[in-house]
Amino acid sequence: MASAYSKNLLLTMYRKMYLLRRFEERAGQQYTLGKIAGFCHLYIGQEAVAVGCNEAIRPDDYMLSAYRDHGQPLARGSDAGMVMAELFGRGSGYSKGKGGSMHIFDIEHHFYGGYGIVGGQIPLAAGMAFASRYRNEDRVTVCFFGDAAANQGSFHETFNMAQKWKLPVIYICENNRYGMGTAIARTSAVPEIHKRASAYGMRGEAVDGMDVLKMYEAVKDAAEYCRAGKGPVLMEANTYRFRGHSMADPANYRTKQEVEEERKGDPIPKLREFAMKQGFNLTDADFEAIEEEEKRAVDAAVKFADESPEPSVDELWRDTIVEEGEQDVRPRERVLGMKVTNWPKYPTGQELKVTWDLEPRAEAEQADKKAGLIR
Repeated sequence: MASAYSKNLLLTMYRKMYLLRRFEERAGQQYTLGKIAGFCHLYIGQEAVAVGCNEAIRPDDYMLSAYRDHGQPLARGSDAGMVMAELFGRGSGYSKGKGGSMHIFDIEHHFYGGYGIVGGQIPLAAGMAFASRYRNEDRVTVCFFGDAAANQGSFHETFNMAQKWKLPVIYICENNRYGMGTAIARTSAVPEIHKRASAYGMRGEAVDGMDVLKMYEAVKDAAEYCRAGKGPVLMEANTYRFRGHSMADPANYRTKQEVEEERKGDPIPKLREFAMKQGFNLTDADFEAIEEEEKRAVDAAVKFADESPEPSVDELWRDTIVEEGEQDVRPRERVLGMKVTNWPKYPTGQELKVTWDLEPRAEAEQADKKAGLIR
């Protein structure tokens, strides 16, 4: 029986998940060596969420994340050396070392940031989705956030607007079961985050975030739903982080046995085992070759970051405002000397108009009648 997935897709997913895992392992190592300062939140264990999502959407779709944000840009295609340099606070990082671990930003690959404010990216994603609809584009915005952010007020305010205006945005709650060191079930009246969508008449569903193919299928379907103009989707990706909340977290709030049990569901060997049963004649040697290539790529990324210069003191006063007519600085051109030809272009907005009723009166009157408010 033919596989439902191509050989190329399966190997691409495996390569990317392994890259994310190895990158984060080395980032943790470099943190302990004092090369990375500040907070550093590793993505180890959650790789299937970012990779499955990325392979299901288009390269020109928008993506935002919270502060656990190394994995998503790497899945999108960001340069690993420049991401690592950003973690090191070096001038060759994507934001010249001024963003650091929690604020990766890569416009070229439509990754619009990690955000340190809990839930801060949720309304921004609605704004980007609003812009897509305003411009009559068929782009989708994907917004990642953690389970604890679902208790923020911005979560509820934004969902009301997103559903009212049928915005093309997929909200992916990466539920790794702990908000820092507190289990989500201890702080939430409704710990199943996806169920909260029903309060806004919004589509909500839970997905196995430890299975990259289930994530791929779920996001692919959700993206089609959004592009069809049916509105936003809340997706709860049930996952697990194998390390602490950040590098400063000893994770004493959970047992070693719990972590070991969860490691049995590691998404990387799970995909490898699946791919080898799909009739593509894949062998252990094929996967080991991929692993060696990605190890070398990450080793090169660490070397690049370590040898990159510190930003000059003058950089403190740069990039604070954009002057009228000022051209975008394209990071890979600035750092690597590469010619970037697919830089995003956007209309000014002056020639566009809202093509739908933002506050439909007739719809409101019908809703009032249905609720018995009008007799």
